[in-house]
Amino acid sequence: MKKTIIIYGVIAGIIVSVLMLFSMHNLSHCEGGIDYNSSMLIGYASMLIAFSLVFVGIRNYRDKYNAGIISFGKAFKLGVMIALIASTFYVVAWLIYYFFFIPDFMEKYSAHALEELRASGASKLKIKQETQEMAEFAKMYKNPFFNAMMTYMEILPVGLIVTLISSLILKRKTAI
Repeated sequence: MKKTIIIYGVIAGIIVSVLMLFSMHNLSHCEGGIDYNSSMLIGYASMLIAFSLVFVGIRNYRDKYNAGIISFGKAFKLGVMIALIASTFYVVAWLIYYFFFIPDFMEKYSAHALEELRASGASKLKIKQETQEMAEFAKMYKNPFFNAMMTYMEILPVGLIVTLISSLILKRKTAI
């Protein structure tokens, strides 16, 4: 089981990290800066692609090492561990990219979000309030531990949802 977790977790982690770094690099070098909406769409799509390996890993373990049988609990445990390894790769890649290559990301993102808020016709009070909240968040985001926890909150829920669905689909009480 450990071998399956490590192999599929590492492959999923490499996939999601490379796709994130590639898309962030390309989107940040577009004219006009980062396209945040495209970046988010590409990011979650790459997470789903990488987390498809949770399904493959559970199925592989069930069919190859467990005589075609796996309980929901065991499948879920296997999937969570694969997702956790992949998520850790993603978090480490983001921390390195953020702190060494785009340390001004939060300032640029805040400016973008505030501009969208202004364009939507928000009140000056609302804009002032959001400006304050974003400044506080940007300050907290400079802390690597806080940054890592926020990044885990971005990716890990996707992995857990894929794990839950995969475990439900692949559970099997008897061999076929």
